[in-house]
Amino acid sequence: MQRIILCTLLATMLAAQTGCLIPMYSGDPARRTRQLIFTSENLRNIMDEWERFWFLDQPSHNTPYRTHGGVI
Repeated sequence: MQRIILCTLLATMLAAQTGCLIPMYSGDPARRTRQLIFTSENLRNIMDEWERFWFLDQPSHNTPYRTHGGVI
């Protein structure tokens, strides 16, 4: 029983150290660079998506100047 627990513990530790089973990026340096650029662009746009979701990107009604609002 102790041997099974030890083998299971060893297998778990080795599996945690090996990394991803399927690599996220390509092995080709040119293609990997393009994939990393696309990923960084997507991460940069997260704040814009967050503001759009919570309607924070809408124009403010507290404008610093007066608007007429009627038909001239």
